Amino acid sequence: MTCRANRTSQLLIALLFSGFFIACHSEKVIRPDRPQVPAGVRMQDVHFESAALGRQMTYRVFLPAKVDPNRKFSVVYLLHGNYGSFRDWSNDSDVAIYVQHGLLLVMPEGDSSYYMNEVEAPREKYGDYLTADLIADVEARFPVRSDRGGRAIIGVSMGGFAAIECALARPDLYSFAGALSPAIDVPSRGFNIRRVGQWWRFRKIFGPIGSAERRARDPFIQVQSVQPSAIPYLYVTAGEDEPLLGPIRKFVLDMRQRGFAFEFHTRPGGHNWSEWDKQIPGCFTSLMKHLRTGGDALSSRSSQK
Repeated sequence: MTCRANRTSQLLIALLFSGFFIACHSEKVIRPDRPQVPAGVRMQDVHFESAALGRQMTYRVFLPAKVDPNRKFSVVYLLHGNYGSFRDWSNDSDVAIYVQHGLLLVMPEGDSSYYMNEVEAPREKYGDYLTADLIADVEARFPVRSDRGGRAIIGVSMGGFAAIECALARPDLYSFAGALSPAIDVPSRGFNIRRVGQWWRFRKIFGPIGSAERRARDPFIQVQSVQPSAIPYLYVTAGEDEPLLGPIRKFVLDMRQRGFAFEFHTRPGGHNWSEWDKQIPGCFTSLMKHLRTGGDALSSRSSQK
C-alpha cells in the first residue's frame, strides 16, 4: 500500500506541475540565423505541406551552386536535437563543405518530437512526416537518387536517437545511419520528480512506461529482434564527458553481440555542438564509403579514439 500511495502521489504531483513545466519549456529559443555557406554551395529553405502532420513544415537544403540537371545526387538527412531547429546544422557546424562530394544535405524541422508518431497525440505523426512526406518532397523537388543506396540519415542527440530508430525500423530506406551522442535511452527512462515535464512529454510520445507501444519504440528492444544483415551501416559517437556515454556503450555492446555492421568512436568532450562538429568529419568519411557501395557493409567493427 505504501508503494502504491507513493506512486499515486508522484502521479498527482506530475499532473499538477506537468502543464507548468511544459509551458515553460515548450517554446524553443529562436537564435539568430547565421548559416555557414562556403563558396560553391547554395542554401535553400523549403516550405511544404506535410500530409502526416496536416500543416506546413520547413526544411533547409545545401546543394551545389550550379546543379547539373542530368546528375542525381545522394541525399543525407540531418536531424537536429531536442529544443533545436532545422537551422542548427547550418549554423553550428561546417557540414556544408560536404556538398562538394556530390551530396545534397537536407535539414528538416523536427521540433521536440524525437521524430516519432506520438502515441497519445495521433495527429502528431512526425515519424511518417520524416520517412514519407519529407523524402517524397525532396525527391520530387531536387535531382536526387531515390534508391536506398543513395540515402543516409544522421542526427545529434534527439536526432541521433531518431537516426538509429529509423535504421532499425525502416532499414529499407537508408544505406547509412550516423548517431552523434544519441539519446538512445529515452524510451526506457522512468519517472523523475526533478524532470516532470520531460517524463510527461516522453509519455505522450512513446506511451506509458512498460506499454507495448513504448517497447516497440525502444532501440534496446528493437536491436534484439531485427536481422543485423538487413540494417544500414551504423556510425555511433559519444563524448567521453557526457552523461549518455553509459547507455550508448551498452547499446554498442548489444550491437556487437548480435553482429551488426557498425563502428563506434569516443573522443574528449561533452554533449554539445562544439563536440559534434569535431565528430562530423569522421562520420562523413565513413558515410562516403558506404554510400558508394550501397551500404553493403560486410563486417562489424568497433573502434574508439
